[in-house]
Amino acid sequence: MKLRKLAAGVAGGLGAAALGNRLLSWKSGDLRPALEGDQRTYRWRGFDVAYTEAGDPDDPDVLLLHGVHAAASNKEFDQIFDQLAKTHHVVAPDLPGFGRSDRPPLTYSAALYTAFVTDFAEDMTDDATCVATSLSGAYATLAQHQSGAFSRLVLVAPTGDTGPRRTWLRSVFRSPVLGQGLFNLLTSKRSLHFFDNREAYSTEASYTERDVDYQWETSHQPGARFAPASFVSGYLDPDVDLGEELARLDVPVTIIWGRDATVSPLEKGEQLAERADAKLVVFDEAKLLPHAEHPGPFLDVLLDELTEEEREAEPGAET
Repeated sequence: MKLRKLAAGVAGGLGAAALGNRLLSWKSGDLRPALEGDQRTYRWRGFDVAYTEAGDPDDPDVLLLHGVHAAASNKEFDQIFDQLAKTHHVVAPDLPGFGRSDRPPLTYSAALYTAFVTDFAEDMTDDATCVATSLSGAYATLAQHQSGAFSRLVLVAPTGDTGPRRTWLRSVFRSPVLGQGLFNLLTSKRSLHFFDNREAYSTEASYTERDVDYQWETSHQPGARFAPASFVSGYLDPDVDLGEELARLDVPVTIIWGRDATVSPLEKGEQLAERADAKLVVFDEAKLLPHAEHPGPFLDVLLDELTEEEREAEPGAET
């Protein structure tokens, strides 16, 4: 009798979780574009990859690659996208498995994202400056070694190591009912607020409720848990020494860091810049997203880098 009651309780709990998961997915609705511009699709290895394009195609190219986390999307760049497009041709994809791109139930890997960045940069940009954040900084670095598609890298708190690989955790998050339920807890509005306050922004005034709403919507799209399942379990970390890979590059590298960053403290940025012989720019009162917290000063730094590059590229310029 007790076993029957236990089994009935488990079945009832799973049934309620499944119903709750379906209701949350229904409530989120279709995800709207986060950036204003031409909304386009890049077909890649069976994926429809969504990207936004803006600016004069004859202007120098800038590729924006958002970071990787449970609620990631190209909305990360909404504070600088329009302004940057006034002087440059700007392209910002949603990485496969995130945002408005396809999210099939694959076992996502660092190799997949490195290959995507390599192919997308070669096909959709020409000698671009790449602005990449977090793990995407590592993918852009490896893509540069493979294709040489970039003329300059501007990396915001880049990392290649987020923690140990845990196969069991990936399996749990990929499971259909329990995994979806856990992912819904991880991406509840309360959890998103907690992450934004603790890790992403130095002050609550740096983001709005609309930002959290979009994070919630993108993380409740069908298939949203599969790429983050590989992220939280360490399987999106490339098996490389990022400092060593950066040091081998033959293009200028600028590393940008928030002084108050906690997930990746400034000390890591200083060590990385020293090993890579790269310029380090530190923003006060900022954590993981200085481009979102201080878009004006960030654009000033970025445009200085781009102007220097374009000046060096002019015929007859000194090298």
